[in-house]
Amino acid sequence: MGAPPGYRPSAWVHLLHQLPRADFQLRPVPSGFAPQEQEYQQALLLVAALAGLGLGLSLIFIAAYLIRFCCCRPPEPPGSKSPPPGGGCVTWSCIAALLVGCAGIGIGFYGNSETSDGVSQLSSALLHANHTLSAIDHLVLEMVERLGEAVRTELTTLEEVLTQRTELVAATRGARRQAEAVAQQLQGLAFWRGVPLSPLQVAEDVSFVEEYRWLAYILLLLLELLVCLFTLLGLAKQSKWLVIVMTVMSLLVLVLSWGSMGLEAATAVGLSDFCSSPDTYVLNLTQEETGLGSDILNYYFLCNQAVSNPFQQRLTLSQRALANIHSQLQGLEREAVPQFPSAQKPLLSLEETMNVTEGNFHQLVALLHCRGLHKDYGAALRGLCEDALEGLLFLLLFSLLSAGALATALCSLPRAWALFPPRNPSALCSGSRLSEPLLHARLQPTPHLR
Repeated sequence: MGAPPGYRPSAWVHLLHQLPRADFQLRPVPSGFAPQEQEYQQALLLVAALAGLGLGLSLIFIAAYLIRFCCCRPPEPPGSKSPPPGGGCVTWSCIAALLVGCAGIGIGFYGNSETSDGVSQLSSALLHANHTLSAIDHLVLEMVERLGEAVRTELTTLEEVLTQRTELVAATRGARRQAEAVAQQLQGLAFWRGVPLSPLQVAEDVSFVEEYRWLAYILLLLLELLVCLFTLLGLAKQSKWLVIVMTVMSLLVLVLSWGSMGLEAATAVGLSDFCSSPDTYVLNLTQEETGLGSDILNYYFLCNQAVSNPFQQRLTLSQRALANIHSQLQGLEREAVPQFPSAQKPLLSLEETMNVTEGNFHQLVALLHCRGLHKDYGAALRGLCEDALEGLLFLLLFSLLSAGALATALCSLPRAWALFPPRNPSALCSGSRLSEPLLHARLQPTPHLR
């Protein structure tokens, strides 16, 4: 099958498509895109479950590390005021992990924007395709109505005027039959009329889902950014309560990061399977949803020399009939107007109708060509399989960096706040150690001046 213009599966699509897949019984599953099959659904769920396994292992590692830190810490000698060795390394490792997390947040913002751009391109292509299909239906309806009105009014009036000349009446009736034949042929060109599948509705549904997906990731990114910034602030201020609160929040964001990682991995794998060979699945799904013939769908989705235009015969017959009507009207104008001056007005009206109909017919021929809809199909694939997939991979990298950074921070933060020096009651009330000298100065007695 021919690929849409400008679209070729990327290296990431080939790489993800070659990854092995298995169902819940660990039996191999083909990598062809088949979301309706249970084995393929289980394979994608298994990919997402790997993130759950990573979350469980990271929580076990963090718990084991913290238990070892709390239970196996050597006792401090009485009266010792010096910090234990390695305290600076613990704090700086925590700070480095949080900075890596901030870098991952930047990658996440870029990936979220790329995914949104790809989905927007998909929606725009669907809207443009809907505009083309609606224009085809509108042009066909307008031409059929114009021809029907001409048959009912101008041609009927012309027959009544030319009743004295049987050959002219026969020519007028021939033009009537030709107009009725054109109208009948044109009605078969509105192939999308009555189809239950609407590209406009699909575009609206896609935009609706994408809006909430984008908002959810923005909230997740902002939450992790706030956690990182307030954790760094707590370390700089040596505020134990702020570090404790941010430790709990880091645990929550860690769970969310692993969850988003599983969703992104499963979506990226499924999308790569679709993008490796999209034509077969799209053809079968569209035929199932619309009930259109395979000749029409192959013509628009493939658009190559091997597939002929299924409307070519109707277009050829319509064009010949329009040319015959035009020539018959010219003959009637030459022969009937000198003898029947009252025939000039309906003939001029008919010529105007035929000129407008021929202009609409040429526009319809251009719209029915496969280039326009096939270009929209290629634009939709590029948006989904290039920009959206690239954005998903960046979001996957963000989740991975976020999970690693937060796991490291969760291991380091308890050791870091254990190194904070105790505060006296005055410092606790004031909320800052910078106010201790001021309090001491206030408590000292002021000498009396003589």
